[in-house]
Amino acid sequence: MAEANDKYGRIYQNLVDAGCNQKTIQRCMKLAQENNVEALLSQLCVYRKHLMEQTHNYQENIDCLDYLIYSLKKSNENKENVNDRL
Repeated sequence: MAEANDKYGRIYQNLVDAGCNQKTIQRCMKLAQENNVEALLSQLCVYRKHLMEQTHNYQENIDCLDYLIYSLKKSNENKENVNDRL
């Protein structure tokens, strides 16, 4: 864990915690050390966009599974209701 007063250590740890790969971390750390804040912010926004796209894709997967679970439960309930009437 980076010390609170270790600016680059905090940046590095935050990038790791955000799930950045080594290539992204190295690029961002180089920009931070060059004090190129605009380029660093741009890189972080690109990575954030990537994470958001993944999140949306996972949400679509979850929605499909939810629908399948709902359909199977509904189908099973209908079968049980038919058996109860017999």
